[in-house]
Amino acid sequence: MEIVYQPYIDPEFESLIERINAPRVCIDNDTCQHCTVVKVDSANRHGILLEMVQVLTDLDLVISKSYICSDGGWLMDVFHVRDQLGKKITDETLNLYIQQELCDTRGRGGVPKELQTCHKRKLRPCHISTEHTALEITGRDRPGLMSDISAALYELGCHITAAVAWTHNCRMACIIQVEDGLKGGPIMVQKRLALVQEKLESVVEGHHENGDKRSVLLTAPAANRTHTERRLHQMMYADKDYEPCQGCDGSCRHWNGCKKTHVTVETCKEKGYSVVNVRSRDRKKLLFDTVCALTDMQYVVFHAAVSLKGSMANQEYFIRRQDGCSLVSETESRKLAQCLVAAIERRVSHGVRLDICTENKMGLLWYLTRVFRENGLSITRTEIGTHGERASGCFHVTDASGNDANPRTLELVRQQIGGSVLVVNKSPKSSLSISRSSGEMEERPRFSLGNLLWSQLERLTSSFGH
Repeated sequence: MEIVYQPYIDPEFESLIERINAPRVCIDNDTCQHCTVVKVDSANRHGILLEMVQVLTDLDLVISKSYICSDGGWLMDVFHVRDQLGKKITDETLNLYIQQELCDTRGRGGVPKELQTCHKRKLRPCHISTEHTALEITGRDRPGLMSDISAALYELGCHITAAVAWTHNCRMACIIQVEDGLKGGPIMVQKRLALVQEKLESVVEGHHENGDKRSVLLTAPAANRTHTERRLHQMMYADKDYEPCQGCDGSCRHWNGCKKTHVTVETCKEKGYSVVNVRSRDRKKLLFDTVCALTDMQYVVFHAAVSLKGSMANQEYFIRRQDGCSLVSETESRKLAQCLVAAIERRVSHGVRLDICTENKMGLLWYLTRVFRENGLSITRTEIGTHGERASGCFHVTDASGNDANPRTLELVRQQIGGSVLVVNKSPKSSLSISRSSGEMEERPRFSLGNLLWSQLERLTSSFGH
């Protein structure tokens, strides 16, 4: 019998080029008058673009311009960023952190504590904690679902330390982090974990029709922390929220399709690319959501540019599949367009936003969601977290028909919640808020993706050589 010898390939070989040619990151506060220019020159690999955008958005930085070029084994990316007040990034500690994270995107472990306070990530972390048990739940959305889920966890003695939930196209996905209500820490007893999963499955399945997909997954603490929002995108994509809402009579409170979102997919035969154009209303983290969808669908971005016209953002991507081919069928192109629209719409806020900061206590989420439910409000988005004795979060609520809630109902909710501080954002356009603690109205600035001036692309890319 002939003996065949095969070479040994070191598992670290994949990152060899990246380690030999370490990424170069330049943070420039001199070139542009109104924003900080972040330039990255690095070896290319699948997913690195998403990781870079994720670093910037996790710090609540606004990406106002972006030009991406990664043809071949190398990439050159340019990001124009500002803080939430529209100012340059002048904090040297923050700039150093950005440089370190962009140079080592594989080993990123979340925003450090010294930067969390000034960037408002202290109470609502962007990664799933390694110190708690994580629950991932997907299924058909209905009024009162979050209230039923939190009530079940309270009855089982589970303390909710953080929760994020999205709804879209009659579907719901949420990630809830819990700890033992008596002992603290993650729930490690398998019998109890099985009981929690069984109870939640019965809650989620209680109002499902035959054939509806639903899932309850319990995850033990892991060494590598998962990015919460990226995981929610993956969960809703796996749940096929991009497909038309089945069994909907048209009165569904989560109306299907933002009329301002349009996606086209064309083929550039000369270059072998598929050209994707996305036009939608501009909003926070739009670039992250779009790149997240392309990455998780195994598409590679070779060139990209973003522009703005009024309140509308235009994104153009030149992509191929991971095997190097462009999209070959109309069915594949249609699915990509549907998935991009879904990725953009998941974060679109429907209803009135309620910002809450109150005392952290057992059963808090159940109490809050019960108050909303008893007053006829439906939750379209949830994000809440705890830190020590405090808890803060936001809820987007509508009435049972999906319309804006009655102001009198909101005032009644404020009274029932008690001593907590609650902010009501009356209109996404004006970003006007009423704080219970002061009763005064204040106007918050609204920022968006800036105009990408094509005449400047050569100047931006040529600056790598200086």
